Amino acid sequence: MTPEQQAQDIADLIGARLGIGGQGLERKVRRAGRLLPRRIRREAGVLIEGAKLSAHPKLSRMVDPAAQKQAYRDCKRFLEQIDGSERIIRFVLGIVTANAFNFLAVSAALIAVLVWRGYL
Repeated sequence: MTPEQQAQDIADLIGARLGIGGQGLERKVRRAGRLLPRRIRREAGVLIEGAKLSAHPKLSRMVDPAAQKQAYRDCKRFLEQIDGSERIIRFVLGIVTANAFNFLAVSAALIAVLVWRGYL
């Protein structure tokens, strides 16, 4: 598998698993931001550099195949573990939890004010 194919495969996985749009791995990694751990962003950078260098005949000798293979394997392993529906469920639960806490805090403050003013 060539470095360009590896980069495209990882870009497709980022698009499918994280829902990140854009063309190419570099743009998708930049858009993903903190959704990807620092280690995976670094490995994706290795893939991006490899894909850029392999496009030039003389510079393609600078690509380290072992580093490319390891970076591809690490990125693929991480992205295949991500479940898109679980991410959505956790996001919705976070919003619901925050709103429930805010409702309880406002209700407690309202009851405290009513007791303090003598209405309860």
